[in-house]
Amino acid sequence: MEKIINSEAVEQKYKKWIILLSVVIPIAVALLFGVNLQKLGYDVEPLSFLPPIYAGINGATAIVLIIAVWAIKNGKQDLHEKLMKFAICLSVSFLVMYVAYHMTSISAVFGDADHNGVLSATESEKVGYVRSLYIFILLTHIALSVIIIPFVLFTYVRALSQSFVRHRKLARITYPMWLYVAVTGVIVYFMISPYYTH
Repeated sequence: MEKIINSEAVEQKYKKWIILLSVVIPIAVALLFGVNLQKLGYDVEPLSFLPPIYAGINGATAIVLIIAVWAIKNGKQDLHEKLMKFAICLSVSFLVMYVAYHMTSISAVFGDADHNGVLSATESEKVGYVRSLYIFILLTHIALSVIIIPFVLFTYVRALSQSFVRHRKLARITYPMWLYVAVTGVIVYFMISPYYTH
């Protein structure tokens, strides 16, 4: 009984910070995403080399998550813990690079084959339904990347507090969402990459 109370106390200790981060991170990303230094007239070098790197980080995150689940199912708790910490670090790295790219570069428009920043009727007709598919994948990726923040943090804190039954229960929801975000990050990159200006 004492261990359960201590576990709950640890979770309560972090709860306000998790809620704060879950609100502040998406707002900060949205605000920074809307600040484009080129459009504001600053002479900055576009960080155009970043998209394949952060797409690779998303791919690595997906692989790490899969191995981490395999590890815990095979009783390798230390390996699982290290991999999950690594997955969190990868996700944070992705976020930093993603924001840095969009602050210094003009965003690509899906289907904009002539790279003029405008999707003409001809270009739109050429890509057809694939654009709708891209937008669906992108929007679900973005939505879940916001929703996943408290899930990841609460799942981590439950493991930290050794509340493993509750940790596993929440991890069953967190894992597929996090994996979806990681995998769709790679898919979105490959779909939009022909339209990047280099």
